[in-house]
Amino acid sequence: MRWESGRKSSNIEDRRGSRMPGGFKGGGIAILLLALVGMYFGIDPSVILNLGGQLQGDRPSTSMEYTPTEEEKQLADFVAVVLADTEETWHQQFQQLGGSYAEPTLVLFSAAVQSACGFAQAATGPFYCPADQKVYIDLSFYQELKDKMNAPGDFAQAYVIAHEIGHHVQNLLGILGKVQAARGQLPETEYNKLLVRLELQADCLAGVWANHADRARQVVEPGDIDEALNAASQIGDDRLQQQSRGYVTPDSFTHGTSEQRTRWFKQGYVRGDFNSCDTFAAKQL
Repeated sequence: MRWESGRKSSNIEDRRGSRMPGGFKGGGIAILLLALVGMYFGIDPSVILNLGGQLQGDRPSTSMEYTPTEEEKQLADFVAVVLADTEETWHQQFQQLGGSYAEPTLVLFSAAVQSACGFAQAATGPFYCPADQKVYIDLSFYQELKDKMNAPGDFAQAYVIAHEIGHHVQNLLGILGKVQAARGQLPETEYNKLLVRLELQADCLAGVWANHADRARQVVEPGDIDEALNAASQIGDDRLQQQSRGYVTPDSFTHGTSEQRTRWFKQGYVRGDFNSCDTFAAKQL
């Protein structure tokens, strides 16, 4: 991916070095939300739920001096460039929709972080919190993406960010809120189907970003799209469940199969248009 000459976003909040923020905002609901986020990357939700039980209550936040390595500096620069690219993409797309795009903040953290959605540790993986309109990522996740999820490459890393920004787009458009409002009003299996459509749309929106970034700055190099498609494939519900359980239960899917995730990302990339990503109107996912 050709990214070194790109503009860096100023919407970066660096909390690396912070440790053990205070109690959970939102209590048990926030902990459950983050447990679901962790499941996105195949993390055992009990890890997060157990952590929540240990950390409930008020604890003062502490900070320690943090000196990033050269590799971490480069990764942070990379993230800032990708975020800037998403800003340009969605400013343009929202203008075409007759609206304006409110840029989110991306928070870099190490080990653990307090968000408006609750407390999270690195094992949660990257996540978007609609309550504060921020994306959170511990850069060590990228090593996990390469080593444990078999999804190496800088374009795979960029896809992860673009997917989370896709959730921000959904939040701004009211899509995320409508899906969240349906929770508790539908049987679990039906609500899970809505979540699948939500996540596949975010994959498609990541593809829209890739299309725009390539047209604007020719960032895509040979093999880059394959990296993104591979990353999408590696975190399909069917693949993750097979790896963690040894069997698959489709009614519990919340993000879509490997085939669905790669297909919707590719659709967004090929068409480059938000309107091509209406997974909620699609008869077949």
